[in-house]
Amino acid sequence: MTDLGGRIAENLARVRGRIADAARKSGREPGAITLLAVTKYVPAEIAAALVKAGCTELGESRPQELWSKAAELADPAVRWHLIGHLQRNKIRRTLPLVHLVQSIDSRRLLSALNDDAAELGLRPAVLLEVNISGEITKTGLPPGELKPLLEKAEKFSHVKICGLMGMASLTGGAAAARRDFAQLRRLRDRLAAICPADVSLSELSMGMSGDFEVAIDEGATIVRVGSALFEGVPL
Repeated sequence: MTDLGGRIAENLARVRGRIADAARKSGREPGAITLLAVTKYVPAEIAAALVKAGCTELGESRPQELWSKAAELADPAVRWHLIGHLQRNKIRRTLPLVHLVQSIDSRRLLSALNDDAAELGLRPAVLLEVNISGEITKTGLPPGELKPLLEKAEKFSHVKICGLMGMASLTGGAAAARRDFAQLRRLRDRLAAICPADVSLSELSMGMSGDFEVAIDEGATIVRVGSALFEGVPL
């Protein structure tokens, strides 16, 4: 194994160990949490080393980068997640490549994605992105818009709504992150009780390299980890 591959494998094992420890401390099974490796700042070579080490859930913020890396890796084991904003003119090229679109940040985007999915004969899985902290620099649906959106979910029959995604406040440290994650979990729990039968909110994507253990303690099912996987790796 190359030095690059060895370092990536060590980092991956360390992050998985931290996920497992955090899960057990919160009374959960480690297998209930999906590690999503965020590869947006690394070349395809490093993403390939992650896959070789056994991490096949990869996330990109920009559709163009996802297209490029999906073509370079061309590994059927990889499941790509889009975690950044999706422009409507990039939906058609993106949908056939992704396992999960985590960043549905408006009703307009959900409607456009539903229409394109219908024409492509697809039913993509999506998460509704929530601006839980209320920061104006962040994308995402305001919490108050989710209930009326879900009440009209039958209009979006060509997408599979699977849960919510959110990010913690940029300031305030672990205490603020815990507050935001707890709010997102409580919002998910309230909405799950009134969802139509064909909508599931089982997934809760929250937590990144600096706060994923707090997110797990507050109920995250997907953690989006980037920098912690690439420590000591020349980028």
